[in-house]
Amino acid sequence: MSNANGLIADERHEGQSVANDPTRELPFGMRFNLVDAIIEREANRIVTIKHISMAEEYLQDHFPTFPVLPGVMMLEAMVQAARTLIKDEQGGPYVLGRVRALKYGTFMAPGTTLRVEITLAGRLDDGSFDFKGEGRKLASSPGEGLPDLTAVSGRFSLRRIVMPAMAPAQS
Repeated sequence: MSNANGLIADERHEGQSVANDPTRELPFGMRFNLVDAIIEREANRIVTIKHISMAEEYLQDHFPTFPVLPGVMMLEAMVQAARTLIKDEQGGPYVLGRVRALKYGTFMAPGTTLRVEITLAGRLDDGSFDFKGEGRKLASSPGEGLPDLTAVSGRFSLRRIVMPAMAPAQS
């Protein structure tokens, strides 16, 4: 559901940009936050956006004369949205387990917005979660009838990370 401004996360984030929320923690010290705002959220579906800007440090090298959002970062935007969808599930933290049928379409250059829609497809026998995701480049002038173009789509799973027990040091 969305509010009058079109931005909603949950009660904690309602009407706020997720990127500016100091209480939001990315797992494992993740440096790049690829969810700027949560637009819609339901039990099995989430829609987020990421505004691409030249301030993103990874665009400096990818590519210097033709900066575009790297494909792996589009996938990571889908993973971060999926993690947000299941953040209240027991057994986490969750990491990318498997990727299937990943396809890339249009380039995402600075000044564009990536709209990520994630649907929870199910829970697997091993406790991991299966998702279907799509990232679309939002039309810059929707009133002119320009279509949103697919930038990335595919299926992926998030699995629980199992940290090995540390053995006591031998003296």
